[in-house]
This record gives sequence, structure tokens and C-alpha cells, in this order.
Amino acid sequence: MILDKNTWIILRREYLTRVTKKSFLLTTFLTPLAFVLFIVVLSFLLGYRADDVVKIAVLDEGSGISTYLENSKYVEFVKEDWDKEIAIERVKKGDFEGLLVLPMLEDSAFTRMAVRYFSDGKLDLENTEEIENQLKEAARNLKIEHLALDMSKVELLKTKVSVVPERITLTDDNTPGPSTMTSYIASGIGFTMGIMMYFIVFFNGARVMQSVMEEKTNRIVEVMISSVRPFQLMMGKIIGVGMVGLTQFLLWILLIPIVFLIAKPFLGIDPEAVQSSSLSNQEVAGMQEAMEDLDINLILSELMNLNWWLIFPMFIFYFLMGYLLYATLFAAVGSAIGDDLQEGQSLTLPISIPVIIAFYIMISTLKSPNSSLAVWSSIFPLFSPIVMPARLAYDPPIWELIVSSVLLVGFVIFMVWIASKIYRVGILMYGKKASFKELWKWIYRSS
Repeated sequence: MILDKNTWIILRREYLTRVTKKSFLLTTFLTPLAFVLFIVVLSFLLGYRADDVVKIAVLDEGSGISTYLENSKYVEFVKEDWDKEIAIERVKKGDFEGLLVLPMLEDSAFTRMAVRYFSDGKLDLENTEEIENQLKEAARNLKIEHLALDMSKVELLKTKVSVVPERITLTDDNTPGPSTMTSYIASGIGFTMGIMMYFIVFFNGARVMQSVMEEKTNRIVEVMISSVRPFQLMMGKIIGVGMVGLTQFLLWILLIPIVFLIAKPFLGIDPEAVQSSSLSNQEVAGMQEAMEDLDINLILSELMNLNWWLIFPMFIFYFLMGYLLYATLFAAVGSAIGDDLQEGQSLTLPISIPVIIAFYIMISTLKSPNSSLAVWSSIFPLFSPIVMPARLAYDPPIWELIVSSVLLVGFVIFMVWIASKIYRVGILMYGKKASFKELWKWIYRSS
């Protein structure tokens, strides 16, 4: 039995020692504040744009586009009958940022247009995009006039299309269940679950390895091993550290929203001011249109329509199995290396690579949850703890869940057995570097 008396003693000691440390308390309570500040700073940086207006001289060689070219908040077009050489001299003097030369067009049936821009300086990406968008709009209006089209009728050519899937299988009240936004909601839930699994499994597994290394380096383990078996020590440490990580994670879930609500009035965030200063009129209009299409009732209906009785228990299962799998491997590696971290890089690399690969497969799975890559990766034990939670909201077939779960449990048991062999020898081994060949000898000799 894993949780026998000695294992429970180690577990409790590991848990209480860590949760009462000042470092744990500081990290737990300061991280939500740091997270909120990070979001504020990131929002400011992403939305920040210099208020300087770029003045650009425009020379139209006969295209007629300049007639429809309009100034924007960040770019001012100075449209005159310029002499090219004089305009360039004005640019050199600093009167203008640059000279934009619109070429002669043979007819209005053009689909591509190269516009020359003369300047010793370089336009930044945002101003370049701003100029290109203004030129596209001006060229569109020119074509509309040359073709003698009615602007109101042209606008009618725009058609907004949305795919509305409907379930074939009826619900209990014989009506099709709502599924308009299922894909978006499932992607959001899948990404959240996948990213949680990645960080929790990877970082807490590394924390187990660090704990094992510290006790081995400080020779504490030599005293402990006289009272408990190596397997009990390993499992107590793995479960104890896992509970510490879970406690910290649950506290963050509670504290982050509270800290954000408390800090919001003191941060001076004005959403309307941020929006008006960082977004163009077209972007604001697009956001408003998206918000109009956002039906909160529909989202809630879709959330309620998901099979949470399956999603939540299976997420817990994959979390526990995934953590146990990788924490066990990290514990084995921690026992095999000393206080030299560089020494353990060659041993930790084979553990880290599957986690990183699984993370990228998880992202790909959100786009195509039923692809061959997604299906087989969610069954493969090294990937399934991260990939399968991302597919749960998409209702994977029961047989895939069963096969994935059975293989994962069997693989975890096997790896716990392997890790215990390495841990038993490595935890008391000093002064000798452990290679893969050496680890194989430990497993073989202790079998």
C-alpha cells in the first residue's frame, strides 16, 4: 500500500515543512499581485502607440488615388502638385517624414500596385500598415467611381457568414441541443486544461527533483533511510510536494480575482481611454460588432451542455496520473545526481522533451481534435496527461478514453517500479556520476 504509516509521516513532514516556509508564503501571496501587474503592463505595452503624427508628402503621377486618400490619427498626407526633386529636398530638411509616389495606372482594373516611398528614415511597422490600409481604401473608392457603382449597393455585397452546427441526436426533450459556439468553448476549455496540466506537472515534478537533491546533498536522507524504506521515502516526497503545489494553485485561483478587483480602482485603468488611444476606428468598429454577436446566454447554455460529469473526473484522473508519472521520473533523476545541476542535464533532458512535445501537440489538437496526431498522442502514455485533457470538451469516443486510461495506469505503475529501483541505489550514491548505462545497471541489479 502506497499510503502506509511511514509514507504518511514523510508526506505530512514534506507538506508542512514547505507550506510554512517564508518562501512559500511570499510566493503564494505575491504571485497574484505580480500576475495582475503583469497583465496591466502587458496591456499597456500591447496597446501603446506614440501620439506623434507622421507627415508624408504625396505625389500622384496620374493614378487619381490621392483624391480619395484620407488622413488618419497617426498619418497626415500632404497632397499637392509636387515637383519630385523639391519634395525630396523638403523631406531631407525634415519637413516631411517621407515622399509617397503614386504611379500612373493604365486602367481601373488593377489588382496590385507598387507605391514608392522616398525617405532616409524607416517607417515603423504600425505606420507602414496604416499607410497601406489607407491606400487600399482609397484604391477601392477609386474603382467604385470609375465603374460607376452605387456605394450603397456595393456595401450590400458584403455578406457575413457564420457556420451554425446543429446536433443530429436529440436531447431528452426531443429538441436539438444548442451547439452554435461549441467549438470555440471547447477550444477555450481544452487550452485552459492543457496549459494547467503542462505547468502543474512539469514545475511540480522539477520541484520533487530539487527536494530529493537537497536532502541527498545535505545527507539528511542517510538518517531518514534508517527508519523508512526508499520506496516509502520516494512516494511520501512525491505526494507531499504534489499536495503543496495543488494547495498553492488553489490559493492562486482564489486570490487572483480578489487582488484584481481590489487593485483595479488604484491602477487607474480606463478601458474607454485605452481603447480610444490604442485602436483605430476600424478596429473599434470590429470589436463592437464582435461584442454585438456575443450572446452570453448562448455561451452559458453551451457551457451547461458540456458533459462535465465526464470532463471533470477525467481531468482529475489525468492530472493525478500525469503528475505521478513525471514526478516519479524526476525523483529518480534527483536521486541519481548530486549537487551539480549540469551533471543532471543529460538525465533530465529525456524527461523534459516529452512534456514539451506534448504541449505543442496539445496546441495543434485544439485546431483538429480528431486528427490522427491528436488521437494517438492522447493514447500514448507520455503525452496523454497533457493532450487528452485538451480533447475532453470535444467528446472523444469512450474507447479512446478507456484505452488511454488503461495504458496510462499501466505505464505509471511500470515507471514507479523502475524509478524505485533507481531511487533505492542512487539516493545513497555519492561521488560518482550516473550515466544511462549506470542507471540500467541499478535497475538490473536490484531486480
